[in-house]
Order: sequence, then C-alpha cells, then structure tokens
Amino acid sequence: MNERIESSDKIIRNHIVWSMGAGLIPVPIADFFAVSAIQLDMVRQMCKVYDVDFKETEGKAVISSMTSSGLARLGANAALKFIPGVGTMIGGMTMAVLSGASTYALGEVFKKHFETGGTFLDFDVDRLTKMYKEKFEKGKKVAEKIKKEQEKKQEVVEKAEHTKIHIKEQKDVISRLTELGKLKERGIISEDEFKKMKKKIIEEF
Repeated sequence: MNERIESSDKIIRNHIVWSMGAGLIPVPIADFFAVSAIQLDMVRQMCKVYDVDFKETEGKAVISSMTSSGLARLGANAALKFIPGVGTMIGGMTMAVLSGASTYALGEVFKKHFETGGTFLDFDVDRLTKMYKEKFEKGKKVAEKIKKEQEKKQEVVEKAEHTKIHIKEQKDVISRLTELGKLKERGIISEDEFKKMKKKIIEEF
C-alpha cells in the first residue's frame, strides 16, 4: 500500500468518526449540515494528498449528486429525532451509522477516482454514484465496527477512571486508619473507641 492510499484511508476513517459524532447531534437538520461539512473537508484533505486542485463549488455539487440517494434514508432517520425521548436516541444512533456509511462510501469513491489520475474536471457522476451505492452498504458495516471500537475504548477509559477512584478511596481509608491508630497510641482515644471508629471507616468504604 503506497503512502497516498495510507494517508487517504486515515483521512477517511477520521472523517467517518467525526460524521458519526455529528449524526448524534440531537437537533434535526443541524446534524445533516454538520455531516455535509465534514464530508467536504474530507474531500479537501484528499485533494491535498493527490495534488488535485480543490474546487469548493464543484466539490459540493459532486458530493450532493452522489449522496442524494442516501439522503432519503438519512432524512427519514433524522425525522425520528423530532420524537421526544426514545425517538431522539434511536434517531441519533441510526443517523450516526448511516452518516458514517455515507462518508466511507464517498471517501472510497474519491480515493479510487484520484488514484486513477482523475480530477473534478473528468468526474463521471453516474458511474461513480453506482460505486457510491455499493460502498454505502459496506460502509454501514465499517461504521458499526468503528462504533463498537469507540464504545469499547470508552468502556476501557471508564474502567480506568473507576480504578483510579477506587485506588484513591483505598489510600484515603488507609490514611484515616493510620491516623486513627496514632490517636489510640497516644491515648487520645480508647481501644473501644478505636474499634468502633475503625468499623465505621471500613463500612463507609
């Protein structure tokens, strides 16, 4: 795999993650525009990798033409967000995966086109839209996989944080018991008081 493909794959993956995050935005329409902006930025970065002259107007037009087939699905799921509570959660989760799938498909199409020496001037929308639709289906699996990876990472982070808190609490208990022991040694508290206070500290932990 050459450097340009590696760079493109990294750009695509990063933008899939960002698109999925934008898909979770609880406000309908806002999420759609956020994903579109992320996809345009992805294409802009890929143009730099392949030394292709980026044209924002043409880029928006091409992206809009290709992704229109998936807009109905995205729009339908975005509409779920209008339903209070559960609708927002389900709509956001589904929208996240579809947004990621769309970004993946778009990225793969541009990568293939640029790899073969293509530019915005010779972009065959009809042919590449067909490729986009095929990649979109694979993109849903890619997005689901990334979603699970992100959830797993979050779980690891939360466990690590929980462990840190637990260790801190253990240190606090040891410190309190040590201080309690010193009070008993100095005769400030009796053996009976020591036992009662020690029991209370341990029970609180």
